[in-house]
Amino acid sequence: EGPFPAVLDLYTFGGGLSEKRASLLASHGFVVLTVALYGHDDMAKNIKEVHLDYFEEAIAFLKKQDKVGSKAVGVISISKSGDLALSIASNLPDVGVTVWINGCSANTMLPLYYNKSQILPALMFDLSRMIPTDSGAFNCKYVMQNPLAEENKATLIPIERAEGRFLFVASEDDLNWDSKAYVENMVERLQRHGKDNYESVCYPGAGHYLEPPYGPYCPSSFHGVVGKPVLWGGEAASHAAAEVHLWRKIQEFLRTHLSCDAPQTKARL
Repeated sequence: EGPFPAVLDLYTFGGGLSEKRASLLASHGFVVLTVALYGHDDMAKNIKEVHLDYFEEAIAFLKKQDKVGSKAVGVISISKSGDLALSIASNLPDVGVTVWINGCSANTMLPLYYNKSQILPALMFDLSRMIPTDSGAFNCKYVMQNPLAEENKATLIPIERAEGRFLFVASEDDLNWDSKAYVENMVERLQRHGKDNYESVCYPGAGHYLEPPYGPYCPSSFHGVVGKPVLWGGEAASHAAAEVHLWRKIQEFLRTHLSCDAPQTKARL
């Protein structure tokens, strides 16, 4: 069967390799590659910078697969990998679709390199802005520096360069990033450059980790970067409903904008 649309799945910043979303997308008629950034097999345990060339190689490998029918690839991301996806779409060819879920509009935490040169410095965080709660977990929504402040504007990703389409997804109760504000910033930037290659969706009552549906709702857990338990936000029923809606939305968006030469397998939930 096939050919199928190609998708690069970025679950990269927690270390190691996560294949759950990639596996589910593959079962719905996509050729999906997910890659680790660090902390997997013989890779470094930690990193101090990110190289875009690594993802360029991954896309080239993905496009060579026999079952791939789309001329461009899709990229799907969440959290920190959201800004990596924006940079991939803005700097590399053959990216037709980018799904950004609860990330940032700037390059965060680690400087970004391409062809051995730094192309974006890192927007950093201030842990003194963490808000303690009675549960013992912290609210980290506002720990990142303001990307629109003059001293931080160099970290903003030039998404107006992207040729493909964006799907921006923000949870209104995200307590890890100010995701809705970042979406508003990106939409304003694209409009200012005369671009309309985007859709956006916001989910009231949903928290940070919007994943494929029917998994357990996770309101808080240990944060590897912060080194403390944090709140992810959301209310269980609203979060679950958002995941069901978004899962269908993602598949429809990818299929619509990653055309193949032959009919594709129809999406199932």
